[in-house]
Amino acid sequence: MTMLRIILIGPFVVALVNLQTWWWARYGALLIFALMAMSDALDGWLARRFRQETPLGRFLDPLADKLLITCAMILLGLGSTTIPGYKIPSWVVVSALGKDLFVIVGFFLIFIVTGHVFIRVGWVGKLCTDFQMVLVLVVLLGPDLSRVVGFIHTLLWMLWIGSAAFAVLTCWQYFRVGMRFLHVLSQREKEEPA
Repeated sequence: MTMLRIILIGPFVVALVNLQTWWWARYGALLIFALMAMSDALDGWLARRFRQETPLGRFLDPLADKLLITCAMILLGLGSTTIPGYKIPSWVVVSALGKDLFVIVGFFLIFIVTGHVFIRVGWVGKLCTDFQMVLVLVVLLGPDLSRVVGFIHTLLWMLWIGSAAFAVLTCWQYFRVGMRFLHVLSQREKEEPA
């Protein structure tokens, strides 16, 4: 299912790139986004239910989320591929990309220094991803929601600020967890007999 989500990123990007060209592109992006979200939830439930969690799955699942969020944030933050009136501000895009870059660089640094693969998604990281997913969903639904909900732009501001704040908190949490992992590993090496 995770591979299906990664494959669906291609059509999702095509729909976003053509938001201002094809009248149905926004609805196509919404449909693909909904399929990806449902398959993510189902995949996680099945893995826990049947105890089929694997190291590869723990790596690929957040990777699929990062690819989706990165593509959506960049394209919905560019003037030429955004929904008029619902452009994601550049500071929100930079905070999302900066967080992912920080996590990826940290992952590789820990691997280079220790030779160990260390993947541990914290609750702040999960909340950050959820916030960003809701932000993308609200932006894609924006023109339809604005007809029903009068405070759509206030909601967007709250999601922008929340997304950026959780990105910073996620970096801080991952930094602390990574440093703790390095400390524990160095203590074990000191205690092992030569």
